[in-house]
Amino acid sequence: MAEIKGNSAYNSARNSTYWQQLQMLAKQPWSLAALFAQDDSRATRFSMQAGALYMDYSKQCIDEQVLASLLQLAESCELSTRIDALMQGAMVNTSEERAALHTALRLPESAKLDVDGQNVVADVHDSLSQVARLSERVRSGTWRGFSGQAITDVVNIGVGGSDLGPLMATTALDEWADTDIEVHFVSNMDGTQLDNLLKHLNPETTLFIISSKSFGTVDTLSNAKTALSWLLATAKRRAGTEDSVLRRHFIGISANSEKMSAWGIHPEHQLQLWEWVGGRFSLWSAIGLAIAIRIGMAGFKALLAGAHSMDEHFAQADFAENLPVLLGLLAVWNSTFLQVNAHTVLPYDGRLSYLPSYLTQLEMESNGKSVTQHGDHIDYDTCPILWGEIGSNAQHAFYQLLHQGTQQVSCDFIACVRRYSGQSQNAPLQQQHELSLANCLAQSRVLAFGNAALQESEVQVASAADKYKYYRGNQPSTTLLIDELTPHSLGALIALYEHKVYVMASIWDINPFDQWGVEMGKQMAESVHQAMQQAGESQFDSSTNQLLKHIQKLS
Repeated sequence: MAEIKGNSAYNSARNSTYWQQLQMLAKQPWSLAALFAQDDSRATRFSMQAGALYMDYSKQCIDEQVLASLLQLAESCELSTRIDALMQGAMVNTSEERAALHTALRLPESAKLDVDGQNVVADVHDSLSQVARLSERVRSGTWRGFSGQAITDVVNIGVGGSDLGPLMATTALDEWADTDIEVHFVSNMDGTQLDNLLKHLNPETTLFIISSKSFGTVDTLSNAKTALSWLLATAKRRAGTEDSVLRRHFIGISANSEKMSAWGIHPEHQLQLWEWVGGRFSLWSAIGLAIAIRIGMAGFKALLAGAHSMDEHFAQADFAENLPVLLGLLAVWNSTFLQVNAHTVLPYDGRLSYLPSYLTQLEMESNGKSVTQHGDHIDYDTCPILWGEIGSNAQHAFYQLLHQGTQQVSCDFIACVRRYSGQSQNAPLQQQHELSLANCLAQSRVLAFGNAALQESEVQVASAADKYKYYRGNQPSTTLLIDELTPHSLGALIALYEHKVYVMASIWDINPFDQWGVEMGKQMAESVHQAMQQAGESQFDSSTNQLLKHIQKLS
């Protein structure tokens, strides 16, 4: 396998003169109001479009000098070479010694990409053919449960990327659904989601997808085991067998065929992943089966095509006109240099309700690192704390902090320009959509300019002396406008953020494709679980021991 060039061949951005230059620039008193007052063309110069995505980053605390230094910083760490390495299947995941080829999952069938002598594009499209075959059997009513009835409900059991990706995309694209089959998602280890679902589903017409790269994730397998027990309880009353239940009610998606077979998944109902597919980058793979079932294979392929279009833009566009590069560099500027250590994602579109949660995992699990790829401790800020909510809901939840709190927070506003258009019967909904768009633009304006955003002729401006009504402004934000939400444009949007993460990681010289930070807690949970089931004194810290005693006393 090709690999990145070891511990020394890539230059470190940290050692670049442009890094020191940016540190000096960050010490200036940045005022968005002053920047706009000085430059009438600012919004034009600090905006860019790629396909259906239009990005205005003029409300970031930057000027031409900062932007030039950021672009030079990207060049100093050989970002172009790093992008090529990602796209060509090099060993960019250094700690696990493998490629990170989520971009290969959306390459067209005519493409070719050899990794370790194997054309991975052929493998990908073989898997997509399986996804098409199984999804069509379910959608057409050909797939039958143990009692001979057609499937009416599909439950995706997964966690992390095996849940967040399909859940986010299926929710966003539900208006493209062309089937009556309902798709549900279960991830929570404690069984709450599954318990609530099973009370309303018919076991004879419910199909479960077990999505787990390792097929060893305790969260997923505990839910799957409960689902199997629920099915068997009914099947036994209907003269159904365990074999028929496993064969007709379960599909497995994993990189571990042996474990799928051992669990009981029929070989024809096993979909393969590869080790080079990271969980949070996996919705483009067979993990997207739930999406394909809900919106059809044509819609799923349009999602892939949209992501591929962003891949090409990322790989080919000049950095000064490259949306993922610019978005990533702005994030580095805010977090590392301006010490803006909180970031919120604010979609003004209810269809994107799960996008903030999806991006929370994508960014914080990828870039929440404090050690470089060479094992050196990092002495600068990396990934900010990220959260988000539908913008109109967030206005009534945490915008108070954004506008008048003590913390600086950078924001991404996301909105779709066209919706309900051409539908005369939906005039009221069109008005609601316009109101949502107006709120999106208004909030970003007030966050940037504070009280100065208001016009005397419109609203009485609160004076600085009126402390409770004072808006300080100067909160940096980027606004992303999507021409219209479609499978293609959603694919491009998600890929934009994936590549943003890679740009940030390249500047910070960290590996965004592993997640060792989640492992120790899992291992410790096994020890704690064993202690919970045994009488006697536990050998943990005094707090854990005391909590275990309290739990055991009430159990």
